[in-house]
Amino acid sequence: MSLEQDRPGESADPLDPFRQFFALERDVLVLSAAMFAFSLGFQMTNRYMAEYMSALGASAFVIGLFGSFGNIISAVYPYPGGAISDRIGSRYALTAFGLCSTVGFGIWLAAPAFADVSIGSTSLAVVLLFVGLLLAQAWKSFGLGATFAIVKQAVPPSQLAAGFASTETFRRTAFLVGPLVAAALFYPFGSSDGEIRTAFQLILLIAVVFGVLGTLVQHVLYRPDEDDVGKAFEGVSQVVADLRAMPAELRPLLVADTLVRFANGMVYVFFVIVVTRVLEVGLSLSVPAVGTVDLSPQSYFGVLLGIEMLVALLTMIPVAKAAERIGLKPVVALGFAVYAIFPVLLINAPDDAVVLAALFAFSGLRFAGLPAHKALIVGPAERGAGGRVTGAYYLLRNLVVIPSAALGGLLWDGVSNPLTGTEVFAGDPIVAFTLATAIGLLGTAYFLLFGREFEAYE
Repeated sequence: MSLEQDRPGESADPLDPFRQFFALERDVLVLSAAMFAFSLGFQMTNRYMAEYMSALGASAFVIGLFGSFGNIISAVYPYPGGAISDRIGSRYALTAFGLCSTVGFGIWLAAPAFADVSIGSTSLAVVLLFVGLLLAQAWKSFGLGATFAIVKQAVPPSQLAAGFASTETFRRTAFLVGPLVAAALFYPFGSSDGEIRTAFQLILLIAVVFGVLGTLVQHVLYRPDEDDVGKAFEGVSQVVADLRAMPAELRPLLVADTLVRFANGMVYVFFVIVVTRVLEVGLSLSVPAVGTVDLSPQSYFGVLLGIEMLVALLTMIPVAKAAERIGLKPVVALGFAVYAIFPVLLINAPDDAVVLAALFAFSGLRFAGLPAHKALIVGPAERGAGGRVTGAYYLLRNLVVIPSAALGGLLWDGVSNPLTGTEVFAGDPIVAFTLATAIGLLGTAYFLLFGREFEAYE
């Protein structure tokens, strides 16, 4: 990405991504359009995957395994992505990852056609969802470290949180639009498994279209001579060296972040199930000139996600600016606390649409601390090493978080002795969500006690 307009030392402008996009500068247009297209496709689909899998007959444990499989991909994709970029060049690497994500959406779209083919205790349709995830998450996990490094180079240390708020605002606009599109597509359908599959296939069809458009735009307009993403990857030895060289200031943050993310990972994939199949909360509205609009639980979940992201977008920039006055640590702690508290509130919520709207609005506050969190990760890194430090941090964190969703699925579904078939634990969603909150609060408390501030914000 060209940094001609974002020289070090200049103020970070949270609205700059939108100004650059509408000015149609080619490098910003390409990356912004691709970011929006793939974020929209993945956000429309991934938050509903547990509902889709349930409609295809998957158990809670299998859904948990799917979440853990996604954690594995998040942990291992960034470094191979850099190696591929070194090998074939940035333009073709971006095109390849875009095609992979699009094909992954296509596999998810076709999966119900194989629902009658059994593979062990599950179906080929469910297996294909795992195969599709290998591809669908490709673009999302590409270039994570490079994004951090670019922001670190573009803004002064004291404004890192505002710089990350700038990039996050644009990306998460797609996170707002995606669920609302999904809600609209679910609206004409009921809550039976067959209708859920049909509605979700329409959503996937739109994701495929956006994937194709995003891939074409970045392949035709991308300028490889102005981009250095992926040029510094030096293999496994470099990964080991980066892990050993991680700044000491990051270690308390890494421990706390890992605990909080492990807790969230235990239950995150099941949020849609709680709304649509446990609480079964929809919404009935009287709209002037239209009449009564009845939203199914599936459709209302999309509205809830929209509320969550709207709060995130409204609070992210003001909170990032506030971090320049009060420091990064209090803001990051706020995000951790929201992550921790939300699961126990959700699983114990009444079946009331207004209460759920308030809860998801509260959940949106966890994103308010995200720019400060990213600034705290990359801030202590030496100049020119931000990408490597970020890659090492996320690699270590995501490796530990891998089994979290599977554990949550076991606690939800129950555990039996594999030799005798005797039930060891009956399974209880309340236990899974309460334990997640306890682990999250432990991580938050650890950060409050031992977390360190980045010097530029002290």
